[in-house]
Amino acid sequence: MSEQAKIQLPELEHESAIITGSEDEKAFDITKLRPNTGHITLDPGYGNTGACISDITFIDGEKGILRYRGYPIEQLAEQCKFTEICYLLLYGDLPTEEQQQQFSSRIKQEQNIHEDMKRFFDGFPITAHPMAILSAMITSLSAYHESTDISDIEKIDADIIRLLGRVKSFAAFSYRKSHGLPYIYPQQDLSYVENFLHMTFSDTQENYKTDPVLAEALNLLLILHADHEQNCSTSTVRMVGSSHANLYTTISAGIGALWGPLHGGANQRVIEMLEEIRDDGSDYKKYVNMAKDKNSDYKLFGFGHRVYKNYDPRAKVLSQVADRVLKALNVDDPLMEIAKNLEEVALNDEYFIARKLYPNVDFYSGIIYKAMGIPTNMFTVMFALGRLPGWLAHWREMILDPKSRINRPRQVYTGPTFRDVTQIKDR
Repeated sequence: MSEQAKIQLPELEHESAIITGSEDEKAFDITKLRPNTGHITLDPGYGNTGACISDITFIDGEKGILRYRGYPIEQLAEQCKFTEICYLLLYGDLPTEEQQQQFSSRIKQEQNIHEDMKRFFDGFPITAHPMAILSAMITSLSAYHESTDISDIEKIDADIIRLLGRVKSFAAFSYRKSHGLPYIYPQQDLSYVENFLHMTFSDTQENYKTDPVLAEALNLLLILHADHEQNCSTSTVRMVGSSHANLYTTISAGIGALWGPLHGGANQRVIEMLEEIRDDGSDYKKYVNMAKDKNSDYKLFGFGHRVYKNYDPRAKVLSQVADRVLKALNVDDPLMEIAKNLEEVALNDEYFIARKLYPNVDFYSGIIYKAMGIPTNMFTVMFALGRLPGWLAHWREMILDPKSRINRPRQVYTGPTFRDVTQIKDR
């Protein structure tokens, strides 16, 4: 018999099963609370609400732990390719060499987009935000492909592979569109990461040479962003997917959630903050003092995290890579100097240490993307490219769960009570 907890209400008592996860996480099962008591729980922002049971990603924010399917993010980042992480998140285990070759080959077969879709890109103004283009292009796949037959596992996986191949091309084309450049097609002999760099930065389709520094940095960034449990965009994907909306619309909804500055747009705000400090004479100490002043509303972006109350393990990995990338690319940018000064403050100032305001993954990713030559308005697109396998894995897990139901949160109503409608002349 499972462990039980009791909820004592004024007029009755309700027993609730305690569910224990594999990492000893505890949850009250309140699925029968409202039918049995007429009460619901109230948890604005869902910070204490478990919306699902999942075996994909584990986070311990207090200890600074992040694991995909049990594997520590530090080991995965050091030893794996991004497509291996895609396979791991989707299917539960790291692929064998043969599985990896087959999986990568299937993605390559899906990386060319329908020629008619190039007209869609031509229809966007050159000022269009790349996230707007990406979202629209993913949704438009619904017009070219039937909705996924969720009773057929092969069709589910075929649609997942199609998105893994196409979204990379959409992202690269959106960059080319915003810069008035001709579209570059993928090459079959290049890896996933190499192909994205080729399609994004090539001047021609011939004689492209991958910069190993850029390829290593991008592979790492994509891995570190691949999944992060039930965040805003992943929860959105599960919410929309629970209605059995087609997969393309579902992923496009996740794109919309990610676009918000409090979520995927955070790394863009880091660069904008650094630019603000630069334009004010690079006096970073002034802004540090403003952030520490309890009478000031100013906030430094890129420090602290909603989940992590310790050093974000992804940021630890990226801090080392940022140094290597900047040195290898011989970047001489005043923003980088400001960033290093802010990092030094955050790691040594007692105010930041006491509040566990360590530099987070957004702080370093924005710096690295800028050094790589990726424009600020593409940062969130890069985040989406990395997060895609996580979205797909959670959608797949949910859609294959026979207990899955359409999501429908409750509310506590505080509006007017019953009122009679009067004639318009008497109002």
